[in-house]
Amino acid sequence: MIEDLHADEVLGHRPLIATESRDPDSGPAVPVAGVRCGHPLVYPIAAGDLPGPWAARAAATGCRYLGMLLAFDLDLPPAGGRYTAARFEVTLTTPGARAVRLDDGDSLGVTFEGDPASAVAAGTVRAARARPGWLRRLTGRTGAPRAWATGVQSPSFGWIYDDPTGELLIPRNFGMHATVEVPAGGTAVTGLITVQAEVTTGRARQSAEVRQAVEFTEPLVPGEPPEPAGASVRLCMAADVAGYSRRRNDETERIQEQLVESLAQARRAAGIGEEQVRPQPQGDGQFTVLPAGVDESVVIPRLLTALSAALHEINAAADPADRIRLRVALHRGLIKEGRNGWIGTAPIAVHRILDSPPLRHALAEHTDAGYVLGVPDMLYRDVLAHGDGPPAPAELTAMTVELPDKGFHERCWLYVAPETTQ
Repeated sequence: MIEDLHADEVLGHRPLIATESRDPDSGPAVPVAGVRCGHPLVYPIAAGDLPGPWAARAAATGCRYLGMLLAFDLDLPPAGGRYTAARFEVTLTTPGARAVRLDDGDSLGVTFEGDPASAVAAGTVRAARARPGWLRRLTGRTGAPRAWATGVQSPSFGWIYDDPTGELLIPRNFGMHATVEVPAGGTAVTGLITVQAEVTTGRARQSAEVRQAVEFTEPLVPGEPPEPAGASVRLCMAADVAGYSRRRNDETERIQEQLVESLAQARRAAGIGEEQVRPQPQGDGQFTVLPAGVDESVVIPRLLTALSAALHEINAAADPADRIRLRVALHRGLIKEGRNGWIGTAPIAVHRILDSPPLRHALAEHTDAGYVLGVPDMLYRDVLAHGDGPPAPAELTAMTVELPDKGFHERCWLYVAPETTQ
């Protein structure tokens, strides 16, 4: 079994480990390769963008249609080997759910004839902003075998890439899109993902299979996501990777994927679906405004617990020099969405805290910390001082963020998060 996997584009959660293969002619087990699989990105398709038959069915039964982006990577094959087949399978376990359309290659989501096509493609692009590397996987692959899909109109479906003649090159980075129908009243899409790949080394055709299926649960928000309207009090979150500028290009690409996936994983654990937010990518960081009306006493502890777990999972398999360590800040205020970004003091203040010297010094001093968090005094007094964490009130220390050149002065609180799953 291969213990240490490295892919061109790490997908941000536990890799699927390939088993040893066995050459049926010679008998001995031979290590082959590994597979990395990202959990699906699920987003709603607006009723007005559905083709006629689906729109009629949705109106009659109350069912919903969802776009589902999927991706996986294959590790480098062994010396002298090449991939000749790959199979990606999804089994939906949500009662009554099924795939109604499957796409690979040049399809930016659900592409129909006529006017709805552009609206649906635009919706797919918006949804995929949370994982910027995934859209590149949905572009055409000249000179590579195209997938053939199986299981449409079924809860079990997948894609098979096969080149038995060895004339074409099986790609190592894959992106697919499914349209899924879920019954009325569904609150989540659940299922299992399995991947297997086949490697040819010399004349021997050796099969690498995933050790186990990976379960996924993607929560759904009832009805259509509301359009932003007017100002409301919202919680803002900003995060930044330490030491990003010192990394090589291949490392920064990996870090971006891991950062985006870790933050998305933390939001899902807090009950916030990706269709409810529009994270703003910033290279080595990300800024997100959370939905209005969230219970901060519930969301913040869940968010931070899941972030700690995600960073621990990434860093446990990394060399010490490759660990990802973050500065994180939260703030809250009355804001609204303008034509070129969010308007209000909270989006500005959260970045002032994020970039402040006290937060930077804390991360530098506590080398065992997975991340450090800065919050304003009012968020501490309103929420954190009354909870049991994380962070517990006793784990927070007072600090002052003073930036005279920015005209910014605010009493804040600091939390140093150990790199554990606790």
